[in-house]
Amino acid sequence: MTGAVETESLRKEYGSLVAVDGLDLTIEEGEIFGLLGPNGAGKTTTLSMLATLVKPTSGTGRVNGYDITKQSDQVRHSIGIVFQDPSSDDVLTGWENLYLHALMFGVPKHERKQRIQYVLGLVDLQDRANDVVKKYSGGMRRRLELARGLLHNPRILFLDEPTLGLDPQTREHIWAYIENLVKSEHVTVVITTHYMDEADRLCNRVAIVDHGKIVALDKPSALKTKVGGEVIRLRARSPNLDAIKQLDYVLSADQSGSTLLLTVKDASAHLQEILGKIGSVESVEVRTPTLNDVFLHYTGREIREESGEGGMFERIARARTGGQ
Repeated sequence: MTGAVETESLRKEYGSLVAVDGLDLTIEEGEIFGLLGPNGAGKTTTLSMLATLVKPTSGTGRVNGYDITKQSDQVRHSIGIVFQDPSSDDVLTGWENLYLHALMFGVPKHERKQRIQYVLGLVDLQDRANDVVKKYSGGMRRRLELARGLLHNPRILFLDEPTLGLDPQTREHIWAYIENLVKSEHVTVVITTHYMDEADRLCNRVAIVDHGKIVALDKPSALKTKVGGEVIRLRARSPNLDAIKQLDYVLSADQSGSTLLLTVKDASAHLQEILGKIGSVESVEVRTPTLNDVFLHYTGREIREESGEGGMFERIARARTGGQ
């Protein structure tokens, strides 16, 4: 397979801040690839460089075979973008938004109507095409922006937090649309998300990014296997964490107040001994690792302060177009 996206030592600095630190990455054609990471980890900056919205400080990147710095026009015509924040014009109709996009991206005149009708059909918005966007629900607006991102027939689609703020039912529908788009349009999708269930459901592979570096990259199932063991979550009045950490079958142990989160080899065989060392236990739960456990394993459990990266993808694009 040919790499749809390839980077080598890709780096972006903002003064003394290193947002992306020597990224080496290959994303295959037809893949749904996830970029996961805490706030400010470098996900959105990476997408912004790949989309030619931000120039890298050093390193190289190719998108659909085009160099992101030397062939930026070709890159832009090869990609579609769905921003984290809504970017469609809410005083225009859905059809008008798509027509304006077709003009901007040079869709041939004889193809515009057909392409607009086709992408509206992909996201089930034919019946609402002539309604102004301010009357759309959040899910409908997101579907419109998926349609807009596909209108000029891109080979690669960048989705920055595509279901942020949507209710669970609408998120499920958006996931189904994304999966259908990959099959019907044969596009490559690069997605950033904070939702681990979203990455687990959609992505063929995920890269966990922290402090601008890839700290883990594989299929979600393989990453969960690499963490190993089983997860025990329990609540106790006065847990003795130090005693638990001394047990050779305990792979990791973290405490937050009265709650302990342990990763344990063969938990069923060792659960009784663990409970005996802890003492008075209020509740206990044993389960297999999830992608969320993988994420926490590689990035830590402390809350990160916002770095201002969220929403940057759209702010850069608006700045490039004069705030329109």
